[in-house]
This record gives sequence, structure tokens and C-alpha cells, in this order.
Amino acid sequence: MLLWLLASCTLATLVPVLLLRWLNPPTSMVMLLDRLHGAEGAPPLRYTWTPWSTIGANARLAFVSAEDQRFPSHFGFDLVELRAAISDGDGSRRGASTITQQTAKNLFLWTGRSWLRKGLEAWFTVLIECSWSKRRILEVYLNIAQTGPRLYGIAAASEHYFGRAPSALSDRQAALVAAALPNPVLYRISDPSPALLQRQQWVLMQMRQLGGTAWLRQLE
Repeated sequence: MLLWLLASCTLATLVPVLLLRWLNPPTSMVMLLDRLHGAEGAPPLRYTWTPWSTIGANARLAFVSAEDQRFPSHFGFDLVELRAAISDGDGSRRGASTITQQTAKNLFLWTGRSWLRKGLEAWFTVLIECSWSKRRILEVYLNIAQTGPRLYGIAAASEHYFGRAPSALSDRQAALVAAALPNPVLYRISDPSPALLQRQQWVLMQMRQLGGTAWLRQLE
């Protein structure tokens, strides 16, 4: 009975991960929860899938620079950042959460700090890393990451804040969106605080230090 239950749970989680290797997600669990808990009269949730080929290089590089610079080389878990977080005694350290982990959480789970969610996140992270290419992981993350109040994905942010397609974002605009990712509801891209502008400059510096958009070739 236990083996049957384990096999059923494994299959129930593996199938959607495999399907989303090729199918573009129409929504995510975080978006569904946002819709469910949205206040009456709140603006409609905005989410538009944008394929990799029409997401500008500046946006791709800015998100990696801000969130997970070892993304191409790790297997879903950044052990360097994990050790630093443990050493600092700061379990909330965002750098310890990779793009793959955030993709797993946003697609299939919910926000929060419970051990159950972290365990499920680790499981989905392994499944995604085993099933998807790095380019596919980043493509999905760029589309489902929350980029503002009721905004999800780089397309919604670039159109809402700058009136342009994500392929046309400048490096400064892409860096500003990426800089807000730790808390896209608190940080106001339309009226950036000094702290957000300082983080934007840090993201721009990281983009340059990685070697600019040529760095993205390793994801092809």
C-alpha cells in the first residue's frame, strides 16, 4: 500500500513537470492563489506568455544577474550560497534560492516558510533540473515570476511600466525590473525608492561583470 502511494505521488508530480517541458503554463499556483485571495475591486491579474525568442537579452541577463549567477553550473541548488546562509544564520537569504527553486515554487506550490513547502520545492527542483534544459527553466521563470502587484512575467512588467515589449527593454529598464524581484509588491518600479535604484545599479554592475549579453550563449 505504501509503495503504491509513493508511486502514485511520484507520477502525479512527474507528469506535469514533463508536460511543461514542452507546453507553456497557462498560469501558476502562485497566480491562482493571487486570484483567489485578491481583494474585491483589485485590478485584474496580468500575465502574457512570451517565448524565449522574443524576450530581450537584457531581460534574460538582468534576471540571472540579480537572482542566480551560478545558474548554468549548479543542479538546482547553489551550495555556495547555502553554506553562506547557514554561516550567516540567515535562512531568509534570497541568494540561497536558485532560479530553479523559485520556478518550482511559483509553478506548483505556495509562498511561506514551512518545512513541507521547502521539501516539496526541493523535490520539484530535482524533477525540473532532470527534465528541462537551463534555457527552458529561465524561459519559464521569466514568464511566471511576480514583477509587480498583480503583474506576472517580464512581458506584463515591460508593457505596464515602460510601454514596450520585453525585447525592447534597455539594460537599465531590465535591471530595474530585476532589482525589484526580492519584493515586487513593496518595491515600486513606477516610483523607485533610493534603495531600489541602488539595487538597480548593483544589477547593472553584475551584468557587466558577467561579460554582458554574450554570457547568455552558454544557455543556448
